Parts: sequence; C-alpha cells; structure tokens
Amino acid sequence: MTIFDEMVEALHPHNKNEKESAQQEVMQQIALYGLYRGGFFDHAAFYGGTCLRIFHNLQRYSEDMDFTQTEKDPNIHLENYFPQIIEAFKLTGREVTIKKKEKKTFGKVESAFLKDNTDVYDIAFQTEKTIKVKIELDTDPPLGFETEQKTLLKPFSTMIRCVALSDLYAGKMHALLYRNWKTRVKGRDWFDFQWYVANRVPLNFEHLQKRVAEFNGIELSKEDFLEALHERLATTDIESVKQDVVRFIFNQRDIEIWSNDYFLKLADMIVFKE
Repeated sequence: MTIFDEMVEALHPHNKNEKESAQQEVMQQIALYGLYRGGFFDHAAFYGGTCLRIFHNLQRYSEDMDFTQTEKDPNIHLENYFPQIIEAFKLTGREVTIKKKEKKTFGKVESAFLKDNTDVYDIAFQTEKTIKVKIELDTDPPLGFETEQKTLLKPFSTMIRCVALSDLYAGKMHALLYRNWKTRVKGRDWFDFQWYVANRVPLNFEHLQKRVAEFNGIELSKEDFLEALHERLATTDIESVKQDVVRFIFNQRDIEIWSNDYFLKLADMIVFKE
C-alpha cells in the first residue's frame, strides 16, 4: 500500500463519494508538502476554506486551495513550484499532471469572484482525471494581513504559513457580502461564517476594508458593513444556501437550525478585533 492509500484509509471513507473527498483532501496535503519543499511559503500564505478544514478542523469538505502572496512580487508564480509538487506526489506513490486554467474557459459561477491577476491550475491524477484539486495564487493581493505557522504531519512533517484567523474571517465576510453568483448562493460561505462566530474569532475589520476597497472600489464603514450584512442575511433564500452546502458537510444536522433569523442573530454576535 502506498503512502497515498494509507492517508486516504486513515480518513475512514464509507462510500464512493466520501472516498473521492478523502482523495482530494490527501491531494491537498501532498500539494502543501510539495510547495513547502520548494520554499513557496517564504513568499506566500495559505487561506480559505481548505485552510480552515486542514488546520482548524472545519467540519466540511473544501475543493480549492487558495494562496496569496505576502508581498507583491511579479516573479512569484505557482509554475515555479510544479517540480516540487510532482515530486511530492511521486514520493507518496502517485503520478499527477498540472494544467493551467484559462479564465475564458471558466463558467460564470467559477469566475465570479476571481481577479484577472490570479494564477489558477488543476492538479489531477494521470489515470483518474476526475479526481483533482484546484490551486489559486493571488499575485496582486490586498495586504495588511498577519500570518502564522501551522504544522502538517502527513505525508511528511511540514510547516505551512497560513493567514491568521482574524484575517481569514475578513476574507470570508468579503466573499459572503460581495460574491456574485447570479441565481446561486455559496452556502459554504454561510457555513464558515457560522464557524467563525461559534469559535469567537475576532474579525479584522481593517483588513476587510482593504479587501473591499481593492476588489470593489468601495469605502466601507463598520455601520455600512453591518447594514449590508443584515440585508444579505435577511433576504437570501435560505433553502438555496442549504442546497449548496449540503454535499460538503459531514453532519446534516448542522444546518437543520438554519433560517434567515438564525443568521441575523449570528451577525449580532460578531466580535471585532481591537
């Protein structure tokens, strides 16, 4: 049995869907190891739902891996680290291919919150191309965030530089408010919002302001933010929110309580970083 297979089995998948999700999560961890070996985290940090899943025990699956430069540098690109990622997979017993995704080939949903200056690639098995993970690097990010080192023990001991929780929270609230999916809603944003409130994570509002200014060209006051958030939480079709997230969560009971009123109460529980 390969290291890859051992890591999948350690996640105890019970059916085909769970096994595919487990394979994706293992792929994510191996990709992190490859990036670490190549020195990627000297220049970049890990953020997003997959970061929460792997390092903070968020109880949902996440498909994409999001990275941000820690200082704007035109010479830092994901392609520079492909050999180390490919070698990391070889060490665990798998062969992969890495292909660039052109923005013009994205669907409307996929590209709705993606800047033009973001590098995006798919990592896929050579023999099972449907099992893949998407990796993104923001090469022109809003700065002003803090990072922390987190430990990953498999496939091999690794230190991964991650965006700090308060700043991850800011990125999530930006997405919840401004992600434009036309007729769809990303329920995973709502699930993560619930997680941040439940864990009493303080929201770095200054970083949220920087993200909104850079992405949306808007000066956002705390009062404007709370008003816009209440409007979004009160008017969104909660059944659509549930339908989007249901296939990503481990326990369906986690969303039984969900209603617009429930999320409005969560909004009143937000703690701001001082």
